[in-house]
Amino acid sequence: MPDTEEIDGDVYVSPRYLAGSTAVGDPALEPLLALGFDLRRDDLGNAYVTAPDHRVRLGFLPEGEDDGLWRINAYRDRFGPPAWGVSFNDTAPTEFVTAFTTAFAQAYTAGPDTYLAEPDRKDPELGAFDAVVPLIKNGWKLQQPRWNVLELQPPDGVATCEYTTGRLDPEKELTTLQARWHLQGGPKSGYAHWYATATTHTPIPLVKAITQSVSDPAPLPRWKDAMSSGLRKAAQLTPVTPPADPAPTPLDVRRAVASRRPGMLPAASVPRWSTTTRSATSFPRR
Repeated sequence: MPDTEEIDGDVYVSPRYLAGSTAVGDPALEPLLALGFDLRRDDLGNAYVTAPDHRVRLGFLPEGEDDGLWRINAYRDRFGPPAWGVSFNDTAPTEFVTAFTTAFAQAYTAGPDTYLAEPDRKDPELGAFDAVVPLIKNGWKLQQPRWNVLELQPPDGVATCEYTTGRLDPEKELTTLQARWHLQGGPKSGYAHWYATATTHTPIPLVKAITQSVSDPAPLPRWKDAMSSGLRKAAQLTPVTPPADPAPTPLDVRRAVASRRPGMLPAASVPRWSTTTRSATSFPRR
């Protein structure tokens, strides 16, 4: 777990696919902005990020036409249709998006042969297996096969990863939930349900970045009161506890000795972090 004083939340949420969104897009944008991607905003507060070579576009769309909060498309031809697309809805945990953009930033740095690399055309299922390995390692099980759909779920059954075989309509993959990869989680009904999609030609390492983050057993910090009631009921919440008092420093020892000398006033106490008083940096304000 991260340093308690750096955590933006008062509870840990487990499993992490029940944490919900943080509603803050900055962490997921940072890996791309660090590479010089251009950021523009419209009057509604939507953000549009474009790669220096104009082959990649990302939209953070809180005021978009649907619940697709994040849309990332990559292009072989700057004026042609997208080569691949990935999307996350507005309730997907932001850490999943950040895991993807971090992996993509590394791929973009390596060049077009990496971030536009297509899965193996001869045996696409074999290549896809690499992306589900993190799920299997973390206890997800293959479900009863359905026609053209391979499905994995964690033991609690409240998340799903689906991989569809066979030919798919490229336009529908980009504009609907009928994509090659479809992940979802959360209570089946209500606003807390999230999804993520990736189209056929999305490089497998980028899909794997998502599955690794989704299945990571480490919990995520959240503000309990900001979570939906459905998530609070379904998830396991563990309070973020303050750090134990650190061992006394040499200065603390000298002050303690001085306070015991005849005629000396007690030394000023050393401020400590507690559950009743917290410093401005302990829990950043939302």
